[in-house]
Amino acid sequence: FYLLLVSVPVIVFFYLLLRFYVPTSRQLRRIEHITRSPIYTHFSESVSGASVIRAYGATNRFLLESKRRVDYNVTYFFAASMALRWLSVNLDSLANIVIFCTGIFQIVMPGSTAGEAGLVISYALQISGSLPWMVRQVADFETNIVSVERIKEYSEVVQESDWIVSSKRAPPTWPSKGVVMFNNFSMRYREGLDLVIRGMTVRIEGGEKVGIVGRTGAGKSSLSLSLFRLVEAASGSIMVDGLNIADIGLHDLRARITILPQDPVLFSGTLRMNLDPFNEFSEDDLWVSLERAHLKEFVNQLPLKLDYQCGEEGHNLSVGQRQLLCLARTLLRKSKVLVLDEATAAVDIQTDALIQNTVRLAFQGCTVIAIAHRLNTILDYDKVMVMDAGQVKEFDSPTALLEDPNSAFHAMAVDANII
Repeated sequence: FYLLLVSVPVIVFFYLLLRFYVPTSRQLRRIEHITRSPIYTHFSESVSGASVIRAYGATNRFLLESKRRVDYNVTYFFAASMALRWLSVNLDSLANIVIFCTGIFQIVMPGSTAGEAGLVISYALQISGSLPWMVRQVADFETNIVSVERIKEYSEVVQESDWIVSSKRAPPTWPSKGVVMFNNFSMRYREGLDLVIRGMTVRIEGGEKVGIVGRTGAGKSSLSLSLFRLVEAASGSIMVDGLNIADIGLHDLRARITILPQDPVLFSGTLRMNLDPFNEFSEDDLWVSLERAHLKEFVNQLPLKLDYQCGEEGHNLSVGQRQLLCLARTLLRKSKVLVLDEATAAVDIQTDALIQNTVRLAFQGCTVIAIAHRLNTILDYDKVMVMDAGQVKEFDSPTALLEDPNSAFHAMAVDANII
């Protein structure tokens, strides 16, 4: 009877402590984890852009931003620590109450000997230590389950399609002509979001050079992402030489079509490795591609030539040199379909001219799809595609569009002082 008289209130109080503490602590821990990620992101960005930050005198601003993010994270870390201290104080207080009640009951119980009282209080001390430990374990388990939740979130991220589809391999010579056909193609970045490309139906003949222009958000870069299936189609299809790119593996697709992106991608390693990471070409081929990309003289002057070490992201090369190196890598692959995603947006006029001339000479007979930011670079192309709000607004030769005063391309050319 006396045991129940103590145990029932103690168990109820333990339960109430858990009901109050665990949800609070779990939420605080979740927010603390979420607010920790921006600290690492800001630190990484500050390290990679340190030279630019110092050049523009923005050091203090970045320091203040770093302190603000740390303070924001520490606020929740401190709150979570204080919640744990609160739990400890309440558990210890409850344990002391249990020991006190046990001692009182031993005093008031008739016939209780000193030995029995000592034994009961000894067991009460053990129980009063075990119960708080159990409560803390349950609370820590509930709190740390946040980490499992984050792992579960990553495990549920939608994976890319199969790298290789054994039953549907692309022919060895695919694509041989470079005909690209968009059949009522639509695309969205995620389920539930609006379409960024809407019902696009366009045929690009093999060997044609097509420039794509449009305002920001028109869907130009989304088109290049779709060609490489970085984002899957919401409806419709893209056919290259009669083969639906959704039917083949990503390796077959991305190995046969080449892109020259706006931001040149280089890895920490030698020039040779960056040009030919899989050792598929001879050294003579590498030098020929460098010559056509106007880099042969520069590489010849380097101490180790092709074995010269590039820093991480090619930081020891200028932006123009990095882009020309990517152009040389593109020339090695000799793809029938080339995508230029604002490839010259970050380089100077001279480098832009070098890249444009190389594309015109080296990719004759290849299908070139160029997302352009400078209209004058695509005036000699076969076709111009004007996009607006994810739809093809105009698709004709540059001459025909410029001669039409009502065309959107004509208006863009006027704004750019071309006509």
